[in-house]
Amino acid sequence: MTNQRASYFLTGLFGLTLLFSSYNLRAQEYDSLNFKPLFNGKDLTGWVDVNTSGDTWKVEDGVLICSGKPIGVMRSDRQYENFIMEIEWMHMEPGGNSGVFIWSEGTPFKDSRLAKGMEVQMLELEWATQHDRTDAYVHGELFPTMDMTAVPENPRGNRSKSIEKRCKGKGQWNKYLIIAVDGNVKLAINGKFVNGIRDSSRKKGYLCLESEGSEIHFRNIRIMELPDGVINPEEIAPLVD
Repeated sequence: MTNQRASYFLTGLFGLTLLFSSYNLRAQEYDSLNFKPLFNGKDLTGWVDVNTSGDTWKVEDGVLICSGKPIGVMRSDRQYENFIMEIEWMHMEPGGNSGVFIWSEGTPFKDSRLAKGMEVQMLELEWATQHDRTDAYVHGELFPTMDMTAVPENPRGNRSKSIEKRCKGKGQWNKYLIIAVDGNVKLAINGKFVNGIRDSSRKKGYLCLESEGSEIHFRNIRIMELPDGVINPEEIAPLVD
């Protein structure tokens, strides 16, 4: 091998080494973005009862069962900022009402039994009929509760409503995919993005599961945490002791 050919060979080998090193680094960074369970399918590890009762939540056959009584919430044991969350839910009664709160304070707000946060609503299909409301009230609404603020993509007052009805009725599982980044939320229902809300006044807080009068089941609750963003102290929920 001539000196020139040897030089080309070594240069090429060095280039391949850098390429594979860079690839392995990116792969390691990508592998760090993975889903972790929020519910282990066995017990309530990772969750804190806020204002319900010992009979409100139980686990059977890998399913988290909420009786709906009394009205209140159960919160995560830590706060989350930017993330992708998956959760499957199924109402057991016609007209059932529940939801998951994100970026929440994780405590009852003033005289309410519910918490301040961004609610991702879970309504059973017969709710609007039972309460003599129009079809404007549909599952999958996104809205800030209490004195939080945000800008709805598909407005119904301060709420953002789903642009397509995709949920199944009582006794059938539904899947929500929630992408929450820098105060903006996108919601996919059963495999299709149908709602969004932006510019939330709160960007970091607790997750809460809601008990609101009727039995609902949850399963396959998991989260992928994303990198932190630029955030001001007032955009973070107070820590709960």
